[in-house]
Amino acid sequence: MPPQIATLLFAVGILGLFALNRDPKVRTSPALWIPVIWLAIAGSRMASQWITAIGSGSTVYYTAGQLLDGNPFDRALLTGLLVLGVVVLIRRGRRVGTLLRANAPIVLFFLYCGVSTTWSDYADVSFKRWIKALGDLTMVLIVLTDLDTSAAVKRLLARVGFLLIPASILVSKYYTHLGRGFGEGGEALYTGVTTSKNELGGICLLFGLGSVWRLCEYFRGKRNGRRTGFLISQGALLGMVLWLFWKAQTMTALACFLMGSAILIVTCFPRFTRRTWVIHVLVVAMLLVSFSALFLGIGSGLLTTMGKDPTLTGRTAVWDLVLSLTANPMIGTGFESFWLGPRLEKIWSVYWWHPNEAHNGYIEVFLNLGWIGVSLLAVLMVTGYRTAMGALRRDTDSAGLRLAFFVVAVAYNFTESAVRIMHPVWICFLLATIAVPGGWVRTKTKKTVAPAPSSELSPSLEKA
Repeated sequence: MPPQIATLLFAVGILGLFALNRDPKVRTSPALWIPVIWLAIAGSRMASQWITAIGSGSTVYYTAGQLLDGNPFDRALLTGLLVLGVVVLIRRGRRVGTLLRANAPIVLFFLYCGVSTTWSDYADVSFKRWIKALGDLTMVLIVLTDLDTSAAVKRLLARVGFLLIPASILVSKYYTHLGRGFGEGGEALYTGVTTSKNELGGICLLFGLGSVWRLCEYFRGKRNGRRTGFLISQGALLGMVLWLFWKAQTMTALACFLMGSAILIVTCFPRFTRRTWVIHVLVVAMLLVSFSALFLGIGSGLLTTMGKDPTLTGRTAVWDLVLSLTANPMIGTGFESFWLGPRLEKIWSVYWWHPNEAHNGYIEVFLNLGWIGVSLLAVLMVTGYRTAMGALRRDTDSAGLRLAFFVVAVAYNFTESAVRIMHPVWICFLLATIAVPGGWVRTKTKKTVAPAPSSELSPSLEKA
């Protein structure tokens, strides 16, 4: 099939998914499109990379100098989105203030990241990256301060998933110069709309879990009026995710997807959600098995089955090298500063594939923020887990997804670096672990006059 015809068919199909999934009874703020665009960029490529790749006919990767200087076009685009997001949050001041006061560990973590820019060798670059990191938090707050939080989360995941997943299939099959890369042995690798197969696995993991969550909700009895269209759209999305998993062979993401799906299915049953100890045992068992298989050599046959060698595809050697370059273990090199300058050049002189991450989220935090940063992240995770578990009692509709996103983020960071700016797994981790007073439910507002039928789409909604 010619690529042009395939593109047209995929475009029609994507519009069809949006139409089939639409619930006219549910309204969310128009401001939700801001985090949708942000997450779509985070889950694919920067705008400048798309423009250059389409113009040159091949995937473009950043050089060491570009990582240091950044791209003016990308900077302007992301700054514009951030400014719009801040305007929305200012107009929702009361709700935002309540949310921040209820999540002191997250606020403290981001503040420490900001302070750490002062001792970076590249303070200006580090500060700019911290501002971008605040964009992740801003987008999550926009979603969680919507008057109907649950609907906002559903639409965020559906809109971005309907865009990125079909587009990944399109470029992988019909625009192979954009949707495929090559491994060390010259073998073709599916990358989709991302720049690596691991990143493709990451978006399949998140939006696949979002689809499983919606289907579990349906079969649990929370059915909407358009059951056929809803099932077709979410079932099609899940089918495409499974196809991409099969083609991309991203074992880490697939294993996390299976763990997250198991949690979503188990939390569908009230008999388990009423016995929280069962959920605790399940979560601990999953994380212990993952950790033991990866780092303690227990169940090494499982690694072989997953296509992993004892060095985790060379990751252990990378860890040894980057840890040897650590100058200050207590405070690190400064926020997002390790992979810059002479350190990056030394690492790239050793590895032809030019890594720009440690392939372990906890080591990544240690390199940039030291033991203080690791400790703050640990506190954030403990409070985040308490928040996710607390939802089992107050907000069962969201509890499964919150817990699934938490568990997969913890496990995913064993072999990938996801505690990074504009990483989809990190964004979804924040989305799941930020405590929302009252849960992911529609906020009750005091009405003095009957609103006009279109009031829910009015800008005045942002002031509520």
